Order: sequence, then C-alpha cells, then structure tokens
Amino acid sequence: MGGPSGELLAALQTSVSDVAGSFRIERTRPVAGGCIHRCFILEGGGRRYFAKTNDRSALDSFAAEADGLAALAAAGARVPATLCQGQAGEQAFLVLEHLELRGNGDYAALGRSLAAVHSVHGEAFGWHRDNYIGGTAQLNRRSSSWSDFWREARLGPQLELARKNALGRDLVEKGERLAEGLPRLLSPHAPAASLLHGDLWSGNAGFLADGAPVLFDPAVYRGDREADLAMTELFGGFPQAFYSAYAEAAPPAQGYAVRKMLYNLYHVLNHANLFGGGYAGQAKAMIERLLAELR
Repeated sequence: MGGPSGELLAALQTSVSDVAGSFRIERTRPVAGGCIHRCFILEGGGRRYFAKTNDRSALDSFAAEADGLAALAAAGARVPATLCQGQAGEQAFLVLEHLELRGNGDYAALGRSLAAVHSVHGEAFGWHRDNYIGGTAQLNRRSSSWSDFWREARLGPQLELARKNALGRDLVEKGERLAEGLPRLLSPHAPAASLLHGDLWSGNAGFLADGAPVLFDPAVYRGDREADLAMTELFGGFPQAFYSAYAEAAPPAQGYAVRKMLYNLYHVLNHANLFGGGYAGQAKAMIERLLAELR
C-alpha cells in the first residue's frame, strides 16, 4: 500500500494547520490493523496526528465517527480528540489526536468509565443520526419502545441483508419469527436509554502509558446498557477486573444471559453479512436458542 497522494497530503497539512497552528508534514507512517480505512501517523515539527483516509464515500462515516467520539467525551470518557475532517479530490479524511496506546492497563478504570457513559440517559432509544457498525449502515431512528427499536433498527435490517446475501432461507425465516417475538422475549425488562459505545470489542479500547483507559471507533446510540456489556463477552479480551468494577457501579439485571445472546446476534449477523464463513451458522444457532426461550 502506498502513502497518501500529494493532493491528500496538502489537504491534510492545510486542515491541521487551520485548527492546530502551522504544521508541515515531514513524514507519514502507515498504521496496520484497520480493515476499512487506510490509517497513517502524520509527523512534523515534533507533533504527531492520526489520520484515517478513504475514498470520498467515507465522508459520512468519518462525520459519524467524530460525532460519536464527541458524545463519549461529553460523557466523561477519554477518547482521541477530533481535529478535522474533509475531502481532497476523490479522497476523504479524518484527523484525530495521536495517542500512544497499549493493549493492557487499568481494566477496573475501564469498567467504571463505561458505567459512567451508560449513566448518561436520553428520552428515547436511537440517536440523532444514523452511523456505521463496521462497514454496514446502522439505523438509529428514535423509538420509545426498546423491543420495537431492536426489531426495526437492529435485527430487521440485518435479516434483510441476510436475505439479499443468500445466507439461507431457514436462517431468515426463523430470524423473522424471533423478531415478532421480541416483546415477549424482552418483557418485563425495561432498560433506560443509555448512551452506548455501540461497537465495544477489545480492539476498540486501549490504555495510555499510565494505564488510563481510552475508547475509540464508536457506533454510538442510546439503548440498553447490556448491549455494550454483551459485546465485550462476544469476542473476549476483557478480564474479570473490568466486569467487577462495572458491576459495582451498575449491577446486571435478572435475565441478562438471554438478552446477551439477543444483542450479540446483531453483531454475529453483521459479521455473516460482511464476511460470510461460519458466522451464518453461528447466527442460525443463536436464533434457534432464542426461539426456544419463547416456547
């Protein structure tokens, strides 16, 4: 993969200079690990910034990311600050504060930080704009009903994608039966509309040198706080210290085990729609187990 084009470098340099003072890019270093965007560290004059780039169709994705980071920051979470975003020809970009992150740190502090984010409540489920879960559009039309929101904005759209992607008629039909039964499955659970990170796997959290936790790459909306907790368990990577500290601030509610499977089904279906492979079979098995809860 080559570095940024001259046109893009010029736009990055100008945009950063406009918000952070005169800046000349002396070096760019590619950052591995992203599966959607091309990422670079911009260096010059002893300063560093983190830049994400893609074609111009990513403009809305970058705007959504900046919006989500701002919401988490307003709730007290440490996030990389957004400097600027824009376009250079056919390329879009987002420039963030550069943070030296580590994979391990104060997980108890991360649990407390997440609980503080979840303590910020709204009047309705959803968000003021749609955003993205990985490379998939995430719908966030507001609703006063949690089961309606989960059916119409989470499970339903993924099942429609599964139909288009030919992931299996049985999966889709059983998924639609599950969607119809959501009011019963979720009753009598009545969660607050908590601010959520929305895409909280271990790759979207890190730690500064002093151990302080940092959240990034969000897909924010207001929903059941358990949806964030569920995803931390889907792919693992969070130790018991994280869960213990979170539970001290916000103990889990009865029936979480079933809801955890429902909330993680959304992410497994999304992976099936994006990557195929064994995710479709995993999603179908989860749907069947959830349907059994309705009998």
